[in-house]
Amino acid sequence: MTHPVTVGIEIHQQLDTCKLFCSCRSQLVEEEGSQFRRRLRPTQSEMGEIDRAALAQAERRMHFTYQAPKGVSCLVEADEEPPHDADAEAMQTVLTVSTMLKASIMDEVHFMRKIVIDGSNTSGFQRTALVAVDGTVDINGKNIGILSVCLEEDAARKVETKDREVTYRLDRLGIPLIEIATAPDMHDPEDVKEVAQRLGSILRSTRKVKRGLGTIREDINISIPGGARVEIKGAQDLGLIPTYIRNEMERQSSLIEIKRMLNERGAKPVTVAARDISDLLKSSKSKVIVSALSKGGKVFCAPLPLFAGTMRSADLRLRLGAEMAQHARSRGVAGIFHSDELPAYGITADEVQMIRKELALGDMDAFALCADQADRAKPALLAALARANQALVGVPEETRDPLPDGTSVYSRPLPGAGRMYPETDVRPIIIEPERLMTIASNLPELPEARTTRLVREYGINEQQSRQLVREGYDDIFEEVAKDKGMAAVAARTFLSTYPELQKEGADLDGLTGTTVKEAFSALLSGKFAKEALPSVLRELAKGSSVEGAVSSLGLAAIDQGEAERIVDAMIHERADFVNEKGMGSVGPLMGVAMKELRGKIDGKEAADLLKRRIEAFLKA
Repeated sequence: MTHPVTVGIEIHQQLDTCKLFCSCRSQLVEEEGSQFRRRLRPTQSEMGEIDRAALAQAERRMHFTYQAPKGVSCLVEADEEPPHDADAEAMQTVLTVSTMLKASIMDEVHFMRKIVIDGSNTSGFQRTALVAVDGTVDINGKNIGILSVCLEEDAARKVETKDREVTYRLDRLGIPLIEIATAPDMHDPEDVKEVAQRLGSILRSTRKVKRGLGTIREDINISIPGGARVEIKGAQDLGLIPTYIRNEMERQSSLIEIKRMLNERGAKPVTVAARDISDLLKSSKSKVIVSALSKGGKVFCAPLPLFAGTMRSADLRLRLGAEMAQHARSRGVAGIFHSDELPAYGITADEVQMIRKELALGDMDAFALCADQADRAKPALLAALARANQALVGVPEETRDPLPDGTSVYSRPLPGAGRMYPETDVRPIIIEPERLMTIASNLPELPEARTTRLVREYGINEQQSRQLVREGYDDIFEEVAKDKGMAAVAARTFLSTYPELQKEGADLDGLTGTTVKEAFSALLSGKFAKEALPSVLRELAKGSSVEGAVSSLGLAAIDQGEAERIVDAMIHERADFVNEKGMGSVGPLMGVAMKELRGKIDGKEAADLLKRRIEAFLKA
């Protein structure tokens, strides 16, 4: 059976332990610490191969500066000292998750080196170990295979990129990661999101994983019939996973259509070298060209025979030019211009005709040009032309970076097997059968069992419980819901208020477990009413304290006497209306009362108070 899309994912979750190969804290900090610089070069695998992704990265000729803050990095992260034995707690967590996934665990765990020379690892490689294979996870009645469960070290944190210099901070380098790779068993974008959520629930059930933005990332491997495997690497928003998949399906479909068009036209690979047309455009008013030429740069151009209309179609469905520009940017330029989008960007119709005449182009021919320093513009244009040639054979295998709008951009070629070789500095770990038996008899509570228990113990409905577990709010919910009467408020807060705040643009990362518990504690002690909780949380997300939020919002709780005085004053101001409507005035005046009392006393108390004071007023 042919499916419209085939998807597999890799979950990378940070573990809340010490670093993997030293005793440093696994914590992100703001200090820069001492600095040092490195250049990294690709090396051959044990089979004598050089990985294509590493080679592409080396061609960018980048320099790397590393910040090494004390306490969260040491000589191990600087690659000046051999790694210590792998952290035992991290390994225990991975073995626990592997058992929960019914995977076959290795008798011996050996670490490997995976070549990575984008600067994110000071050594030029990442250490990773295969721990288990052949597991399974159930979602919506479907068994999704788990190909592998690995333990590896996280990469350094990118701080800044300037020209050909990238600055990394070593606080994140070496934090343990568990990597769970599924089989390509998913064919519905929504199922992929469900699988990611399910695996996230299993990981959180160990109580040994970090929480918050950046602590869990997903790599999405996508292909369609006639296309190729493309990896969208490092997605962090689970809600966007279906969007990334659908957009990639559309992108691959358009590339398949471009291939068909080019083949029907008889297009051949572009072999003409980039031509210097700087003199031709020396009088151009285009800001990009003027800027390049004024700095001693060059304008290089190349023909694309029979490519007209594929670079950017009128309906924007075909956009090979955007693909070419992304490859050009990987060589350090801002982008390229191509004939399907010109005249534009200050390049006139007359200049377009001059270029077409210079290159002797026909109606079905296109061209691309790049303006920058000569040592950048020419390699960038050649990279764009290489991408154009790939269009003749279809969809290239590649790694892409996710964007916040659900689209992705080219990053590098898809890595091959040639980047792996044995790690000789880390001792193998023997996994004894007795250890696995102990783990199997002490497994954490599974998500479905936790869902059932939350319903039983806190009186919430099953849908709420399932959603709390799936979204990862079950831990904080339990801590808050232990207090009498707080379960319903807590469930509503995490499942309704949080999404509303997120839609407003609030940064939910500011709502740490500690601050949220402080807010609920203040609510329980009567410092403000539950109707004000969303407003308080909104202020906490901005960095305010609970006391500061209550003060700035004017929510200080008032006693019964003060509340009665406020309500009585409101009633006397509308005495004629109250006398005319009698008890029928309660409903219309409730909004006015809540405007005065919201957040200061409970809503039900306010309604009861208004009713009592109107009754007293009418009897007086």
